[in-house]
Amino acid sequence: MELPFAALHQLCGPMLGRLDRLPGPQRDALGVAFGLRAGGAPDRFLIGLAVLGLLSDVAAGQPLLCLVDDAQRLDQASAQVLAFAGRRLDAESVAMLFGTRDPAGEGSLAGLPGLALAGLSDADCRALLASVLPGRLDERVRDRIIAESAATRWP
Repeated sequence: MELPFAALHQLCGPMLGRLDRLPGPQRDALGVAFGLRAGGAPDRFLIGLAVLGLLSDVAAGQPLLCLVDDAQRLDQASAQVLAFAGRRLDAESVAMLFGTRDPAGEGSLAGLPGLALAGLSDADCRALLASVLPGRLDERVRDRIIAESAATRWP
């Protein structure tokens, strides 16, 4: 069962103390979406504006970076609102980075600038392991780590 706005609530939770700084309709829509207020289904446009307002308010004090890993697993409502906000952050000191396994240009994040990353080769995996693990790593253990991680590396 998917809970609408669950991921958005997790991201914005630390900012909810600033909710009273938002215009009334935006504050009410986000409050309803997060279960803080009673009301009918909130307008996603107002929720998007509210999130944009919260991010901008936080970034007024210092630059803000929002990292969203495994974005392909976001609930649809959160993904739509975050994509809406992400498309409108040009003038703000906010950067949003989404890590996803979805091909560029698909899903709710379509239209956002993207950078496709390829997986590491086995040789690069060996070099990475050698650079971060102190001492000598048994070859069988190293090979097992590389083999196991191959299933989770991007094509």
